[in-house]
Amino acid sequence: MITRLAKAGLAATLSVTTLTTGAVLAAGAAAAAPAATPSTSAQHVAVSQSGNYPGGFFRSGNMSASWVSAGTADLTGPTHFTVDLPPGISTDGAMFYSTPYDYTFSTTLSPDGRHLEAVLTGTRVVGKSEFMKLNLRTTPGVPVAGVITVTAANPNDTDPTGHISRYDLGTGGYLPATTQAAPAVTGLDTTTGPGTGGTAVTVSGSNLGSGMVLVGGVPAAGSCTDTACTVTTPGGSGSAPVTVVTPGGTAAAASAFDYTGAAPPAPPAPAISSLSPAASGPVAGGNAVYVLGGNLAAGTVAFGGVPAAHVSCGPSFCSATAPAGSQSGPVGVTVTTAGGTSAPVTYTYTA
Repeated sequence: MITRLAKAGLAATLSVTTLTTGAVLAAGAAAAAPAATPSTSAQHVAVSQSGNYPGGFFRSGNMSASWVSAGTADLTGPTHFTVDLPPGISTDGAMFYSTPYDYTFSTTLSPDGRHLEAVLTGTRVVGKSEFMKLNLRTTPGVPVAGVITVTAANPNDTDPTGHISRYDLGTGGYLPATTQAAPAVTGLDTTTGPGTGGTAVTVSGSNLGSGMVLVGGVPAAGSCTDTACTVTTPGGSGSAPVTVVTPGGTAAAASAFDYTGAAPPAPPAPAISSLSPAASGPVAGGNAVYVLGGNLAAGTVAFGGVPAAHVSCGPSFCSATAPAGSQSGPVGVTVTTAGGTSAPVTYTYTA
């Protein structure tokens, strides 16, 4: 069951109550694309799509863009998704379906409603499946034809397979699997800017389409064509590497971006309000613990100073696996972010 809807610029209400990733959305809808072969990358994300696509008498429809962590290690870092719609087809945004709430998710939509980009930041354990859903509408007088393309990219994923899904509205079928050529970055038109961010930068190169620019590892707002990415820098300090992450791989610029002047103020310190489902567990560790609070995004979790495993933190929620304790008894659980370390909350190891 869907227990959370994360909305990003979506005006219409979506009426779905149950959906399995990669499954057909309704009777008669197109089947999901075949699963990809096992990845050669420890961290890997594989993408697919399915839907009640418009066509024939149906002038509107919907689709889901689905993805799964398909490697052998937790998927970390920001994961970038794109959805491109053919002429005559548009959307008004996307809704993201996932629990628990241990992530941040944002989308941007082009003015014509045909190009959507999304960034998911959070740790996804192997086998974790998620999806976003889009309503589709057609333009009167324009034939329902062309290809819907969905892509995925992550800087820690070195295997370019499984990153592109294409559905042909004209034939009503999925197109063969394809990969994008590896990107190359040839230069930056601007290499300095204030620590508060907001500097417009054009990254030149080749095979940059469907890309995401990272400045110091932080996604920069903007978009990419095959030959250039135009972005706005996030806040930062010092000398920050610039990379472009695409479905075909990751390429680094030869020059870094140098932040000048004062760095942006540190974010507020994290705070923990409670632990769930219980504030205790076996001394052997291994049990799932949810940390609730505020200002937790991109945090790390520790039990008595020992790092937890499988940690993923959204703004107000972290999921973690408790490490083994040295002995039974109470320890302090803390979350550390760029804003500092929270006051500890007691967790008790039991024999």
